[in-house]
Amino acid sequence: MSSSAPPSQESLTPKARIVLYWMDLAGVAVFAISGALAAMQARLDLFGVLVLAAITAIGGGTLRDLLLGRHPIFWMSDTRYIKVIGLTALFTALLANSWGHLLATGNGALVIADTLGLALFALCGAEIAEEAGKSRLVVVLLGTITASGGGVMRDLLTSQVPLLLRRDIYASAAIGGIAGYLALRALGLPRQAAFIAGMLMVVALRLAALHYGWQLPAPQLSF
Repeated sequence: MSSSAPPSQESLTPKARIVLYWMDLAGVAVFAISGALAAMQARLDLFGVLVLAAITAIGGGTLRDLLLGRHPIFWMSDTRYIKVIGLTALFTALLANSWGHLLATGNGALVIADTLGLALFALCGAEIAEEAGKSRLVVVLLGTITASGGGVMRDLLTSQVPLLLRRDIYASAAIGGIAGYLALRALGLPRQAAFIAGMLMVVALRLAALHYGWQLPAPQLSF
């Protein structure tokens, strides 16, 4: 990869952006559920549930915007994000006892939804960094931060080792998908097609890792 990349003149179509926007809100809802569940497992009160849901859902995107100097930060200019987080967190708290099996982090539907959210956030973050004219390395880093930054904050606040630092194929799946997106763009594939292909790469890597139990190697000290 080169050390710099010029701002891209090609963009997603307006129709595609509308679809991605609603998918983004859905991804925010899924990550908000994850944060709310983590808060309840840590025995936090209702305010803690709301705070942790928000941090998980929009923490990565907020950090990305701050690093890029984008103002106003996305959720400040569009309060739908906050409304979705609040409603989702309250819904999760109210139904956790009666429908806990449907909201459990190991539930297949929620795992798939979380994976789709990871893929969408990674590629959206990468595209935003690319449009800002950042180098390809920075595009990969900011896309990964967008996808996993909120989860890192959630884990730290609940005294867990962040998933990002464990052996699971999670952030590395986001990195792989973003790298694939950039490679396809360099080969001349239209942005919209490369975007979808990059998302599919993230989803394929993450789900395959979960199915086959793939993990990154963990170096061990010999003394």
